[in-house]
Amino acid sequence: MKKSTIWAIIGLLTVAVLGVLWLQMDLIRTSIKVNENKFDNSVAQVLNKVAERLETEEQRQALKQFTNGYSAHFFQEERVTSIGENGLRMDFSVKTGFRNGGDLSEKLLNQMSVADTCSCYNCVKSRAQKTDRLMMAFQTRRTYLPLDQRINLDQLQVILEEELNNWEINIDYQYGIFSRASNSFVLVNDHFIIDDSGSNNAEYQHIRDDGYEVTLFSKDEIPPGYLMIYFPAKASVVWSDTLPNLLGTIFFSAIILLCFAYTIFVILRQKKVSEMKNDFINNMTHEFKTPIATISLAADSITSPMVMSHPDKLSRFANIIKQENKRMNSQVEKVLQMAVIDKREFSLKLTDVNLHDVIYNAVENITLQVEKKDGTVGTELEATQPIVQGDLIHISNIINNLLDNANKYSPEQPAITVSTRNRGNGVEVVVADQGIGMTKEARKHIFDKFYRVHTGNLHDVKGFGLGLSYVKAIMTAHKGQVDVKSELGKGSSFILFFPRQVENKQS
Repeated sequence: MKKSTIWAIIGLLTVAVLGVLWLQMDLIRTSIKVNENKFDNSVAQVLNKVAERLETEEQRQALKQFTNGYSAHFFQEERVTSIGENGLRMDFSVKTGFRNGGDLSEKLLNQMSVADTCSCYNCVKSRAQKTDRLMMAFQTRRTYLPLDQRINLDQLQVILEEELNNWEINIDYQYGIFSRASNSFVLVNDHFIIDDSGSNNAEYQHIRDDGYEVTLFSKDEIPPGYLMIYFPAKASVVWSDTLPNLLGTIFFSAIILLCFAYTIFVILRQKKVSEMKNDFINNMTHEFKTPIATISLAADSITSPMVMSHPDKLSRFANIIKQENKRMNSQVEKVLQMAVIDKREFSLKLTDVNLHDVIYNAVENITLQVEKKDGTVGTELEATQPIVQGDLIHISNIINNLLDNANKYSPEQPAITVSTRNRGNGVEVVVADQGIGMTKEARKHIFDKFYRVHTGNLHDVKGFGLGLSYVKAIMTAHKGQVDVKSELGKGSSFILFFPRQVENKQS
């Protein structure tokens, strides 16, 4: 699959996933808004009902006070005289009451003629109208009272609690009565506030800013103030129905995004592995093609009568065949070793290994190749205890691999240094060169199987990209560490740490 196709598919999937998430979040946002509007409407209904009941209760109290006090003062029992149609003079008592048109004796009414009755009712009606006017004047007098004197605290609490329960609002709240005259709160929660300066506004500002309000005694010519209520836990009500959906959306969206990200990672990694395997096959073909061609040419030469008659030439071509065969076996062995390491089926033959001896042997083997390029290989072996527990063959292989890489990636006059020093409970080995170095991106992948550093115009660097992955695997098997420090154009340093003891012999 082409790289452009892969990225196109990833782009479409990304748009689709983000679109689904956006739609889901939009639904949740709409649900929250609906819940908030529902809550706001419920609170508004509660406040309106409370204000209405407070006004009604004030009227009822006014009526009670008027009936018990003012009516007794202004309306005494009066004598009403009526002349009936028969010329009989009748005296009876009329006791006026509030809005009831008077209380006439049924016995006297039965004795009265129609005209007499009408005359009596006209008298009572006049008294009732006077009562209404006085009642209105009495109520008007109450509007001039301070707001806190028009509110019964206990009654307000009962009414507010009842209305909140009726609308199923069962969360904590704070409330207050705000006076327009003093521009301050005169009542907050369960107590009155004696303050005419308005200094309490800052303390209860949250009730004004974040709460709800309704006008009190709205029938007055100038409404005296407001009832305000604030719900600290409003968010819990608004989110109560939506929170499970939101948490579910976040949880499942996280799973989808993680799976999506992992899928992209796997696709890109497989694409990269596929490219590296193709490079490996091409390199392997090239590596095998050269010795095969050399062996074929040497074999043809041996069969030539001219060569067969010269034992020295025959020995030379036989030696070439042997060397090329050994080279091919070495390459095949590397591939087989990596296959065994990948399956974790290899075991270390642990012995006491003197790292200095291993380094001397490896340096001796690489010296001839380095000297052909007019380079040098030096050692700085400062470790006082160079003996560690390990597999001699594998340790020798990784030192040889690092020296071989240092030589291959130093195109002109290689300058290679191998050093050792004691570090903690082990020995540190550093193989440094002054070659082409690596970029930061290359350093991230050099221990990946089949990965090879891009060498630009340097075309004589051969290999399968297995050497450093083999080094990494063997160091891991020895419970050690491998690291690299490199700068492009200034060389590289591979740092190996060998612990003195390997805890698990079986890897």
